[in-house]
Amino acid sequence: MADNSIFLGKSDKREELFLPLANRHGLVTGATGTGKTVTLQIMAEGFCAAGVPVFAADVKGDLSGICMKGEAKDFLIERAKKIGFDDYGFEEMPTIFWDLFGESGHPIRTTVSEMGPLMLSRLMGLTEAQEGALNIAFKIADEEGLAILDLKDLRALLKDLADRGKEITTDYGNINDQTIGAIQRRLVVIDEQGGDKFFGEPALDIKDLMRTTRDGRGYMNVLAADKLINSPQLYATFLLWLMSELFEEMPEVGDPEKPKMVFFFDEAHLLFADAPPGLLQKIEQTVKLIRSKGVGIYFVTQNPLDIPESVLAQMGNRVQHALRAYTPR
Repeated sequence: MADNSIFLGKSDKREELFLPLANRHGLVTGATGTGKTVTLQIMAEGFCAAGVPVFAADVKGDLSGICMKGEAKDFLIERAKKIGFDDYGFEEMPTIFWDLFGESGHPIRTTVSEMGPLMLSRLMGLTEAQEGALNIAFKIADEEGLAILDLKDLRALLKDLADRGKEITTDYGNINDQTIGAIQRRLVVIDEQGGDKFFGEPALDIKDLMRTTRDGRGYMNVLAADKLINSPQLYATFLLWLMSELFEEMPEVGDPEKPKMVFFFDEAHLLFADAPPGLLQKIEQTVKLIRSKGVGIYFVTQNPLDIPESVLAQMGNRVQHALRAYTPR
């Protein structure tokens, strides 16, 4: 790695990612098996070596090897020479493993209040009427100073709303028992998917993701997502919440010499699939404004069309691997 760039590979010329431009966000695309994960790993290693903390989800379980030193292989050495990778070597990266379920890494938790009604509605797949009822519940909790820490607190709050139906109708509008019941049923589903382990205290401190080693390298934060990916809504909502927390917690820094942190969003299509307009607007706003906080967001997906045009326009660094053409039936 050069002083201010990360060597990515070679096309007709050397392709490098310049650190001062790394907070302009990025996109890594390509069909399955074309090298997206290797590109992600090379970029992550480069950022860590430059002292930039990285967060990435390990969906397939092959990113965890970044914590171990590799071994020299003839074909790897030959490939490095062919593409002009002069300082090719092997080095383990300082790595912290995280897991929403607390099985393959440090547990990550947040409170229901921190998540907020917009993202919680996406997580549960609520209708517009149900989302409205949830917004009212959060507003009443805020006005009455009620803390909503976990799913049990939210269930109790919804039950209280149902019992006080006539009392709150004048101020907030009608909330019928069927709507409350539907939300309660969705909470049972989220609970079964592991939401009971995610919601609660102590909540994650974003500063825990921003650590560097004594020798100046950034930590590689790996989210064990091989089990989490089986609950796509929980996976996407968690990463969106984390991205939003980074935006809210980090101070303005303008354009630093290198990012303060880099966030890789693998299987990025899950973030935008069936997302309501309000949530898409929030994602677009976060991606636009988080750059000035020194955070680089990198979406990894098979097809560039998985990303909405308004978000795609913010991607200043793009790595496109082979795309598979097909003839529609």
